Amino acid sequence: MRAGIFPGRKRRDAGVTVALVLFSVCLLVAMILRPTVAASQDASSRDESNAGLDFFRPPSNLFQIMTYYKTAPGSGPTSGSTANVTTETLNLRYDHAVALAPMWVLALRSDLPLLAKNPFSSSNPDGDYLHGVGDADVQAAIIHNLSQRWAVGFGARLIAPTGGDTFGSGKWQMMPIVGVRYALWEINSSSYFEPIVRYDASVAGDPTRRNISNLQFAPTFNLGLSDRWFLTFYPNADIRINLGDPITGQTGRLFLPFDARIGRKLSDNAALSFELGVPIIKDYPIYNIKTQVRLNVTY
Repeated sequence: MRAGIFPGRKRRDAGVTVALVLFSVCLLVAMILRPTVAASQDASSRDESNAGLDFFRPPSNLFQIMTYYKTAPGSGPTSGSTANVTTETLNLRYDHAVALAPMWVLALRSDLPLLAKNPFSSSNPDGDYLHGVGDADVQAAIIHNLSQRWAVGFGARLIAPTGGDTFGSGKWQMMPIVGVRYALWEINSSSYFEPIVRYDASVAGDPTRRNISNLQFAPTFNLGLSDRWFLTFYPNADIRINLGDPITGQTGRLFLPFDARIGRKLSDNAALSFELGVPIIKDYPIYNIKTQVRLNVTY
């Protein structure tokens, strides 16, 4: 495809470069300005035990700023054609955890995505970048810590069609979630295995938009490293099996990517991370590439 037909190609390359540069600069500043860590082994374990801010060990309060860049197949400039569509997201997230009883926690979450996207449509025939609010969501989960090693959790996310025709699915969606956590004390106190399964299904909304029904998996493995660094494989439920209506470019039901995140706690209350996802199997094409930069602040 010629560059003149799709003006977002240079923008996509620039987006990846900017994300990588931003992450590198932030990490360099963090390494220069990082605070002194207490010598106590117990204090170090507490500092790093939630480095990845995982599902089963939520902080009392979390505010997160995340930039999300991805490309995925979409409708092209002519009828029946396809083109890569770029979506750049600034997501604002707030979490709040409530202790219900010993070893029981209610974890609440909300997301507000702000999007820039360049889809081709009859109202946007040149594929110019459009800006707006995406589909917002709220989530509640019950978490039961069985022991220091084992935890189980279940919950649900409600996604509202606040993004309209351009930035959203046009559907109300309900997403049940279930998972388990196994602490890997044999490695260190901040390493764990945390598989999570979700089912995303549309329950109401615009009847002319495609129905949503897909299974989502995250075999999350978090490895705690020295000096408050952490490495996480499959931190998001990006493994998908589509059971609903097909999307643009779909040839099968499975999307299997390689997905990894590396990050570092900048202090007891702040963590910065960078995530990269690339497809291995994309018969169900969720993205061609994705990058995420997250800044988490807990209090």
